[in-house]
Amino acid sequence: MTRRHLLALLAAAPLALSTAAVRAADPTTAQPDLPKEKLVVVTRDGVHHDFMVEMALTPEQQEIGLMFRTNIPADGGMLFDWGTPRASQMWMKNTVSSLDMLFIGEDGTIKHIAERTVPESLAIVGTSIPVRGTLELAAGTAERLDIRVGDKVLQKIFHNAS
Repeated sequence: MTRRHLLALLAAAPLALSTAAVRAADPTTAQPDLPKEKLVVVTRDGVHHDFMVEMALTPEQQEIGLMFRTNIPADGGMLFDWGTPRASQMWMKNTVSSLDMLFIGEDGTIKHIAERTVPESLAIVGTSIPVRGTLELAAGTAERLDIRVGDKVLQKIFHNAS
């Protein structure tokens, strides 16, 4: 390889890296399905509602979330594990399906619910209450199953399920 070719490759490397960074920051397609785990919502009357949710564990997975997904199964969704309790601030950019967002404390207690979020909106949806996770479900699920603040979510990240 000549010196000219080597210099051209080195000059092109930052461009390739910046293109990859732009793709990660502004995706144009849905991410592949993430690994799924069982999650149960227990309402105040003791009724158990079973879900199989995708687990968004890394910052990259969390950044894309359910963007561009046209179908959210009635018994599916995505659980964002923040690792430690923190404020959760979400938005609907590039999210074409309306969602219900459940903001869940470290012990699995639902602390806040945002129902029927607006697709494609840049408005912040969230809570300043520290939460361990945020669960995104198909819009209308909270109302249909009568899920309310104070109900419990059983899932291993909350240390209340195996």
